[in-house]
Amino acid sequence: MAALTHMIDSEVFLAFSTYTTIVILKMMLMAPMTAYFRLTRKVFANLEDTRLVSSTEDKKMIRVDPDVERVRRCHQNDLENIIPFVVVGLLYALTGPDLSTALLHFRVFAGSRICHTIAYVTPLPQPSRGLSWMVGMGITFSMAYRVISTALYL
Repeated sequence: MAALTHMIDSEVFLAFSTYTTIVILKMMLMAPMTAYFRLTRKVFANLEDTRLVSSTEDKKMIRVDPDVERVRRCHQNDLENIIPFVVVGLLYALTGPDLSTALLHFRVFAGSRICHTIAYVTPLPQPSRGLSWMVGMGITFSMAYRVISTALYL
């Protein structure tokens, strides 16, 4: 138990906590961004939601909009990438990595997710979005390799 307490008090864990909070907040901001796009474009998924902009139900507002869908797909991509980063990153932080190496992993991942969002929502031409996604995925795999190679238990 003392070793776990020491790990949680470590600078690596504090860095992990900081960058995890940044990417989770970024992911959480995608929901209000989706709502903003829905409201400004008057595009809704449910009939009862049309009352937000009109006193009468308007079935013409129930449609698919490319901008709204783009934001939704970006949010989905965040869910698919940030959750594994959080889980693997926690295990990685518990392996006692070098602070400079851990900071590099955490900062590059956070930067790649921010770049991915900008590239997805703006939209920037490919391969900008694909490259930012690959960098983030590579970071998660790098941390996973460290976890497996350090804590291999057979």
